[in-house]
Amino acid sequence: MLLADLAETSQRVAATSRRLQKIDALADCLRRVAPEEIEIAAAFLCGETRQSKLGVGPALIIQARPPTVAQSASLTLGEVDQVLERVAHTSGAGSLAARKQLLSELFDRATHSEQEFLFRLLIGELRQGALEGVMLDAIALAARLPASEVRRAAMVAGGLTKVARAALTEGGAGLRGFSLQLFHPVLPMLAQPAADVGEALQQLGTAALEWKVDGARVQAHKSGADVCIYSRGLNDVSAAVPELVERVRALDVAKLILDGETIALRQDGGPHPFQITMRRFGRRLDVEAMRRELPLSVFFFDCLRRGDEDLTSRPAAERFATLAEVLPSDLVIPRLVTADPASAQAFFDAALARGHEGVMAKSLEAPYEAGSRGSSWLKVKLARTLDLVVLAAEWGNGRRRGWLSNLHLGARDSASAGFVMLGKTFKGLTDELLEWQTKALLALEVNRDTYTVYVRPELVVEIAVNEIQASPQYPAGLALRFARVKRYREDKRPEDADTLDTVRQMFARTAHAA
Repeated sequence: MLLADLAETSQRVAATSRRLQKIDALADCLRRVAPEEIEIAAAFLCGETRQSKLGVGPALIIQARPPTVAQSASLTLGEVDQVLERVAHTSGAGSLAARKQLLSELFDRATHSEQEFLFRLLIGELRQGALEGVMLDAIALAARLPASEVRRAAMVAGGLTKVARAALTEGGAGLRGFSLQLFHPVLPMLAQPAADVGEALQQLGTAALEWKVDGARVQAHKSGADVCIYSRGLNDVSAAVPELVERVRALDVAKLILDGETIALRQDGGPHPFQITMRRFGRRLDVEAMRRELPLSVFFFDCLRRGDEDLTSRPAAERFATLAEVLPSDLVIPRLVTADPASAQAFFDAALARGHEGVMAKSLEAPYEAGSRGSSWLKVKLARTLDLVVLAAEWGNGRRRGWLSNLHLGARDSASAGFVMLGKTFKGLTDELLEWQTKALLALEVNRDTYTVYVRPELVVEIAVNEIQASPQYPAGLALRFARVKRYREDKRPEDADTLDTVRQMFARTAHAA
């Protein structure tokens, strides 16, 4: 298939806000893809490449894009994938220039629409509304298979690209080849937010409440003395976390698959900030020294397999009971089962008092839905808020096409009397707010490029954030983590916005004793 055909499908998907129309467009495209290109097409249409890391950043991609375009389409999906494979495996002296040259040659062969598609794909901004759930339904439609079978296969396969090829080339028989296997990690089950514990209990009834610790998601696989620890991204990180390997190996169960969170704790039992925990995963050398300096604890909250039994389809209450049977109490996440709002609030307050993010609320009846962000898991966190100034906004895609969506946010710098950017967000915006802010920001426009409108810093917006973290990406060395819009503060002027000093103080409190 030509890349141009895929780019056209992407445009069709982005142009509609209707889920069924997106699914139809994707399915129509998948039916026309050659078998050897199905995995490439599925990845591209989800806004990803098959290569997990290309070793290139947005600046290099922008530099590699030529000012001219090809007049006719000739690039196939296979050719694009081959070039990206070469980019990913180019290393050593002069590798940066070599990667740029490879990308320049690729862009040079692309038409305007293909260049646009490639550019957004490579910088991770292909916001067309083709999320994994939509893609799985499209695969099912294209292969004429029940969506539940496709989703189940994708869950245990750890992704959808191989499932897409099996479904479209082998049908149901191909999907039956996917099963929960030891040392084949599966995508983690995810949660939706709830405003508070009262809302969570209203949705779930009697629920299991657990500490929500701000650590690194891990999946542990055990077969006898063989143990592997996998990251949220399904990478084998065993070498970086030897103490976790040792704890799991010591368990008196032959075969296990466990889901949990690892975190670095201070001597007083309080958690280190997320970034401190993640230092353990960035070191390949001196692991033992890092282990002594920053030991990791682990809290498991789910059991997906015990012995030869796949537990993912069992109710959560059964899986939790199994977890309590096979693990010592210090390896199990603190949990309270209740339907009482007062008890739930007390548990939430206690989790916050220990320095954790909040709680998870989980249905006792739900199966384990790997890779799914369903309503049977809810997260309740205490958000911090900042009043920040909008510095610019990027045009939206998909159902947000025609609206200014992704906001560039800045804090007031008392020293320079200017504003310093801390991050971006497009979360928390209703259609009404998108329409209003687009008109308001265009009235403040001072400059623009292809994707961004830069504005006079006059609008103040209240932003909820989970945390302030250190980051070399922004001038102040700080960035917002999980930022989302609460409301515009029309009652505030830019000079009333929070200062960089306030942000630094928030960061210092977060990093206390780190």
